[in-house]
Amino acid sequence: MEVLLVEDDASIAIVINAALEAEGARVTHVHSLTERDRLLGNQTFDALVTDVMLPDGDGIETLEQVRARYPAMPIVILSAQNTLDTAVRATETGAFEYFPKPFDIDELARTVCKAAGGKGSGLNANEEEEVVGDGLPLVGRSLAMQSVFRMITRVLRNDLTVLILGESGTGKELVAEAIHQLGNRRGGPFIAVNTAAIPAELIESELFGHEKGAFTGAVARHVGKFEQAAGGTLFLDEIGDMPMQAQTRLLRALQLGTIRRVGGQEEVRLDVRIVAATNKALEPEIAAGRFREDLYYRLNVVPIHMPPLRERCDDVEVLARHFLQQATSEGLPRRQLTEQASQLLARQAWPGNVRELKNFMYRLALLAREDMIDVQTILPMLKPEGPAPAEGSAGGGDIESAVADWLAREQPATGTIYASALAALERPLFATILRETAGNQLRAAQALGINRNTLRKRLSELALDPEEFARR
Repeated sequence: MEVLLVEDDASIAIVINAALEAEGARVTHVHSLTERDRLLGNQTFDALVTDVMLPDGDGIETLEQVRARYPAMPIVILSAQNTLDTAVRATETGAFEYFPKPFDIDELARTVCKAAGGKGSGLNANEEEEVVGDGLPLVGRSLAMQSVFRMITRVLRNDLTVLILGESGTGKELVAEAIHQLGNRRGGPFIAVNTAAIPAELIESELFGHEKGAFTGAVARHVGKFEQAAGGTLFLDEIGDMPMQAQTRLLRALQLGTIRRVGGQEEVRLDVRIVAATNKALEPEIAAGRFREDLYYRLNVVPIHMPPLRERCDDVEVLARHFLQQATSEGLPRRQLTEQASQLLARQAWPGNVRELKNFMYRLALLAREDMIDVQTILPMLKPEGPAPAEGSAGGGDIESAVADWLAREQPATGTIYASALAALERPLFATILRETAGNQLRAAQALGINRNTLRKRLSELALDPEEFARR
């Protein structure tokens, strides 16, 4: 098995080369597009593994020429530009697979071997239609979000039903919009319905429509959301809260591909893609008799799990900066974050997830007195029960609350209890030490067992001024 590797980072290339050779591959490594094209003109390869950003150009932009010359050669794309747009561009090339950096080296090696053996269908089942992204605010460099991006690219060329799972505020509707706007139904309407916000007695009429005279007040025919979404996508949000009777009607519509308006006899054939979302774990709802198991399996054809922000802390900084830029584009003052401020934001719990972070960044953009937002600006605006409790608090109650909250969750996130407890204790601990040492930083550092420079940095991040304690 002959593999051509195009990667300008020598350390990454060494790791990839070793992993592929362990799988029995012979790897030829080059650093540029020029070297790639020279070798492809003189030698046959079973697979091409290529980075995107190379010294002499964009690895994706030139792949159309490569595919035209070598249509049977599978291509695996690597990229440090971890955005949905990059994933979609990789899909457009007909790439067998796309790997955002950092990636699982074992998975990469298995995938390349699978590609070279001609197995699997790859990312793109239909290479004729072009997909154009429109800058949807789905951003993130964490492995969890890269998994989401890759799942989105897999459903763009088909009409399979998608079920998006995740807590409130994680961006489920953004994923639904991305699937629609980047997929083969983007020319049709995108109709979003919050099924939890519609009264139970009206939900069937809203979804399926009704005929004139179907019930008191039905003075004319009403076209429901299914028909409004014809040719496009129907997004059913909060599907876990849908009344049981409506679930039965929805199941019938999905099974038969037709609907019947309330009070009507005509069967209306559907031409719509269904994307559903819920912040509930549906298995317990099924066990409790509140959600139909057969409907669950109809909806859960392709599940996409949206991770909570506490499981993608690496994304907090990029999201925070994104929201500040977004706020500026909407007329708010232009703001920037210091490095310490970004680190402080990344340590927060954000129970409201991305939605809470967005609202907080807009509030900062509006209320900050300086263009550069630092720790001292952020701390007073954080919740008292967050990682920076009020000075003088012992912190014990906050730790107990953090533990109780963690244990109460159905699926508690691994590792979050330590961060929450540490954050609840750190500021009052430092404040107590400063109070007892009258602001003497040398004695405080000795008492804490840390370097004095480390102490200064932490005091700055926690907005604690030793001079204030020296005057007490």
